[in-house]
Amino acid sequence: MESMNRGIATFTLDFGKCPPWLWQRMVRLGREIVRVLVEEYGPEEFIRRISDPVWFQSLGTVLAFDWNASGLTTILTAALKESIRGRERDLGIFICGGKGKTSRKTPDEVMAWGDKLNLPKNYANSLVHNSKMSAKVDSALVQDGFQIYHHSLFFTKKGVWSVVQQGMNTENQTARRYHWFSENVHDMIQEPHAGIASQKFFKKIELNMTSKDSNKNRDLSVDLVNDSFRNVMKDIELLRRHSTRFSQMLSVQKGNETLTLMNLENREFGPSDHPVIHEDFSRSRYLEKILFKLTDAKPKSYQELLLTQGVGPKTIRALALVGEVIYGADASREDPARFSFAHGGKDATPYPVDTQTYDQTIQVLRSAVSKSRIDLSEKKKAIKRLDHEAS
Repeated sequence: MESMNRGIATFTLDFGKCPPWLWQRMVRLGREIVRVLVEEYGPEEFIRRISDPVWFQSLGTVLAFDWNASGLTTILTAALKESIRGRERDLGIFICGGKGKTSRKTPDEVMAWGDKLNLPKNYANSLVHNSKMSAKVDSALVQDGFQIYHHSLFFTKKGVWSVVQQGMNTENQTARRYHWFSENVHDMIQEPHAGIASQKFFKKIELNMTSKDSNKNRDLSVDLVNDSFRNVMKDIELLRRHSTRFSQMLSVQKGNETLTLMNLENREFGPSDHPVIHEDFSRSRYLEKILFKLTDAKPKSYQELLLTQGVGPKTIRALALVGEVIYGADASREDPARFSFAHGGKDATPYPVDTQTYDQTIQVLRSAVSKSRIDLSEKKKAIKRLDHEAS
């Protein structure tokens, strides 16, 4: 299976619950909108639209949710899943996963649908693989301060699929949503974000191993774990000497050569704010256990390394810092949400709003609402919400 990430959206955290009366209306209206869209465009096109962060957001707004609330992702996904329950085969759309514990049931739900639909075993396995990969990438490779707590997979029998997942940052009370879509991209690791919609971005995040600028570092990480456990731990020990104290000039000794962080190319860090100093390289038995597991397994690729059970953000970060500091292989810290927005930005940053695409999004949803079999009063309210969003 091939994939690409369509974009990222950032929102404020919403701790409230969806009232029953709103939930019932969202399910009812969602059922009609899905039916109309599938009848007019087909199930594959519906999945493609779900992968568009602004279209997804607009759909949530039509179904009466706040534009900037994180709850839109979880409630809209749950409402869509409920709205097509029992109608999945007729519509040709299947939704797995959800929030919290439900997100961890995604693989089981996929395999259950595989059995019911008599899907080829390799297709069901590929769906599970892509689901796990998207979660691993956005939780371990894009270390932007957002912890994934919602994960859902949308797919059709023809092999088109989309992942929608969301992470939270409790410190600044925001959430960030990640969209994935199956298209002609052969690498699920390097720069999977084709378009990014974000209300907030950071000049520098903790680590971005999906960047093409991290390519050498990723390759070196694979080389490191294909060496002996003893040699990997020697490199870790070099970093441990500096990870818990500040110094005027941070340097490490590699054989007869002394590498000074301040002298490495393309560094934006001063001697007191380099990630090595702030990293907790204390003698963690868990980290050592995972590194031993990796050096024993000797993964052939970075993707295989990432999918190794137990490998998480700390392991990825430790290998990245070894590669960066000791061997001079850069690791990017640019926020992937800083470059582009799904339909542009109102302040023309990074480029003017694509009004034609945005207007088309609104028009498609307006048409779907008009053709839906719901009360006239509900139609008027939904269209009013669309008009407010477009203004």
